[in-house]
Amino acid sequence: MKKIVAFGASSSTKSINKRFSVYASNQFDGVDKLILDLNDFEMPIYSEDKENEFGIPEEALKFYNILKESDGIIISFAEHNGSYTVAFKNIFDWISRIDKIVWWNKPMLLLSTSDGIRGAVSVLEMAHQRILLNISLIFQRFLYLVFQKTSMTVREY
Repeated sequence: MKKIVAFGASSSTKSINKRFSVYASNQFDGVDKLILDLNDFEMPIYSEDKENEFGIPEEALKFYNILKESDGIIISFAEHNGSYTVAFKNIFDWISRIDKIVWWNKPMLLLSTSDGIRGAVSVLEMAHQRILLNISLIFQRFLYLVFQKTSMTVREY
């Protein structure tokens, strides 16, 4: 059976993006779903010095292997000051040290929701650019759902 990994890219216990990732994963029938909580993968803030002294944290290796063993990935990004949360960025920094390719050309659903004026568009644009750069595939399809207070905008790249 296919396995989807979903998570909200936030460490907030009340994150609407965590709930959004769970909702999105429940739209898929006939697949195993694994919902991750970034709080289960807390580790030191990435630095070259820490990596050289202590190596890659066990939490990073675990997160990396979970993604690698999945058949699809759903991420709902919280937006902090127009960018990723520190929690997501730190995990991404660590797992990219294990291997530069962290998404393995897997189908991905990138989401975000925010009540901000731009409705999390900035973080989705950033995620799209970085993930495309990371996997270096032009033909990869991404679906961005941006929920604003009462409307939904869909953009396909």
